[in-house]
Amino acid sequence: MSEFFADMTEKKEMLKKMIKMLHDGADVAEVKSLFKREFGNVMPHQITMIEEELIKEGMPAEEVHRLCQLHIELFKESIDAGRVSVPQEHPLHILYSEHEKLLDFAQQLAEIFATLTNKFDSALFEKIENLIEFVKESSVHYAREENVLFPILEKYGVTQPPKIMWMEHDAIRAIEKELYTAANALKKNVTSEFLQALRSQSIKLSDTLADHFYKENNILFPTSHKLFSDDDWKLVKQEFDEIGYMSYSPVTEKMKSGAHTRVTAGVIEFETGKLNIEQLEAMLNTLPVDFTFIDKDDVVCYFNNAPERIFVRSKAVIGRTVQNCHPQKSIDVVNRLLEEMKSGKRNKAEFWIELSGKLVYITYYAVRNRQGEYLGCLEVTQDITNIKKIEGQKRLLD
Repeated sequence: MSEFFADMTEKKEMLKKMIKMLHDGADVAEVKSLFKREFGNVMPHQITMIEEELIKEGMPAEEVHRLCQLHIELFKESIDAGRVSVPQEHPLHILYSEHEKLLDFAQQLAEIFATLTNKFDSALFEKIENLIEFVKESSVHYAREENVLFPILEKYGVTQPPKIMWMEHDAIRAIEKELYTAANALKKNVTSEFLQALRSQSIKLSDTLADHFYKENNILFPTSHKLFSDDDWKLVKQEFDEIGYMSYSPVTEKMKSGAHTRVTAGVIEFETGKLNIEQLEAMLNTLPVDFTFIDKDDVVCYFNNAPERIFVRSKAVIGRTVQNCHPQKSIDVVNRLLEEMKSGKRNKAEFWIELSGKLVYITYYAVRNRQGEYLGCLEVTQDITNIKKIEGQKRLLD
């Protein structure tokens, strides 16, 4: 019979039939035995695609989510080996490792609250607070999955599993909120009611994380590994770096990917998109603000041609030091400002003046790279006379 299902299409239909059998209430052990006999192993990404098709064919997503544990029970022996092996710097390695840490923290909390009495010392409570702070950091973990991993999966047609995982993230957040509330209340008053709430919520959190991480580790992540291109993973890593990590994420500064800007055939490829030279120059000259940039050696490198420039700029200033562009009486202030920016003491300076009936707002920004190294100073000048007059609201095209 296994030869009969060697064809992939028939194999897919048989797998779908087995899942539907579960939905109709068939005995899990019986269906699992049938699966083992007919198929042996199945790749995790196939499970994802099968569930996707079931939902497209009319099975409610809520049903798939509610019975997902039965699907896992059916495929458990196959997907236990689903975790993919990736290099240490790979985004999936980071996610796998964070799962291990978070689950460990949750289990430690559950163990502490299971034996906690109305009397406990400050050292134990400090440990509880530290564990809770570690769990709170998980928000950035879920943000990376929801804003980076899930959209790329959707690009490949995998839409329902990310939605289900996001639903579970929301459920986890709700449990964590209850846990934090009970822990804060315990600080003020140690009662059996708060202790019971902590026991209940910590166990619930531990169990929910174990179940959720199992699905991601063995189904969602291997599916991503199979579908994503090398360019996809480069983008994932860059976006992960941008969103950030937890204090216990296995990421060093050396592992973080820097922004790679490339210029080819008159096109500048930034980390967040690309523009040709004409587009970039026109965009900078269209903005209703005056820009002037000086480099780390205080040399004027660039200014834009805003439609109504406030302070006149001549191309003759390009290549001059900024000190030579100011009157002698202002040099000390200019030098002090730049030194504070170079040392890291200051990132911004702002002031405003009245000029020819206009209120002019001037801001100096320290420009730094991802490593925090000083690259130069950007002067931004804007006429805010009419902005100051704004009240109420105005809709587009009113």
